[in-house]
Amino acid sequence: MNRDYRNIIDACLSGGREAQFELYRLLAPKMYAVCLRYSRNDDEAKDMLQDGFVKVFQNLGQFGFRGSFEGWVRKVIVNTALEKLRRESNAAPSLEDVDFQDPAVPDAIIDRLSAMDLIRLIRSLSPQYRMVFNLYAIEGYSHKEISNMLHISEGTSKSNLSRARMILQEKIKNLDKPVDQSE
Repeated sequence: MNRDYRNIIDACLSGGREAQFELYRLLAPKMYAVCLRYSRNDDEAKDMLQDGFVKVFQNLGQFGFRGSFEGWVRKVIVNTALEKLRRESNAAPSLEDVDFQDPAVPDAIIDRLSAMDLIRLIRSLSPQYRMVFNLYAIEGYSHKEISNMLHISEGTSKSNLSRARMILQEKIKNLDKPVDQSE
C-alpha cells in the first residue's frame, strides 16, 4: 500500500512526538519482519528495530522526498542490522571463494514449512552467512553490491551464499527425518 507520508514526516521534522509514534506504528511491523531475518532471536530483532528507528528519526531530514519513503526506511533498518552483525562477526572467519554444491530439497518438505519455520532456519545461520543470504535472496542485492556493503570480495559473497543455501537445505531435509523413538 502506498501511503502519503509527507505530512507525518513534516510533523516529525518539527519535533512532533505524536507524528514519530504514528510513523513508527505504520512502519514497525514491516521493518520488524526485516529485522527478524537478520537477528538470532526476537530480542535482538527488537534491538535492531529500535536502533534503526533512532537512525531514521536522526536522519529524516536527509530523505528529501525522492523515491519510496518505505524503501528508504528499509535501507536504514537493513544497514543498522548489518552494522550490528558486522561488529559481532568481525572475529568470525568467512569462507573465501569456496564452491559448494546445492543439494536438492524435496518439494513436499518445503510445502510444509511456515514463514516462521523459514525465519528460524535463517536465524540459525552464522552472522556472515545470514547477512549475505538476506541481502542476496531477500533484499535482491547483487554480489558486487554485497561485496561493497560488507567489505568482502564478490567471490566470498558468492561462496557464503552457496554455503548458506547448502546449510539451509540440509536443515530442511533434517526436518523430515523421523525421530528415533527408542532413545
